Amino acid sequence: QVQLVESGGGLGQAGRSLRLSCAASGSIFSIDAMGWYRQAPGRQRELVALLTSEGSTNYADSVKGRFTISRDNAKNTVALQMNSLKPEDTAVYYCHAGGVVTGRGLGTMRDYWGQGTQVTVSS
Repeated sequence: QVQLVESGGGLGQAGRSLRLSCAASGSIFSIDAMGWYRQAPGRQRELVALLTSEGSTNYADSVKGRFTISRDNAKNTVALQMNSLKPEDTAVYYCHAGGVVTGRGLGTMRDYWGQGTQVTVSS
C-alpha cells in the first residue's frame, strides 16, 4: 500500500511564504506525476501545481509566478513553495501521486491522495 504524508502549512500572513512537503512511502516502483490540489470551503477541489517525472509542470493561473513545485524522484517527495501568499490561497491542500506503479512494476497504475493539510492566510 502507498501512503502520502504531508507536512508544513498552517497559518501564514498575506505577502509571506509557506512551504508544503509530501513524502510517498510503500512499495513504490515508479510515480508518473506528483502534485498539489486544494479545496476551499464550498468550492471544488482544484489543481494547484503538478510535476511529472519527466519534469513537465502545470500551474493554476492563480498561483503562477508565486508558487513553485519541486520533486525528488529518488525519494518520492514533492514540495510546494508558496510565496506572496494571498487570503484566497486559504484552503486544505492535498498531495497527489498519479500513475503510481507498485511492487516490481508489473501492476496497473493507481492514484493516491494525502490526508490534506490546512493553509490559512490572514490579511
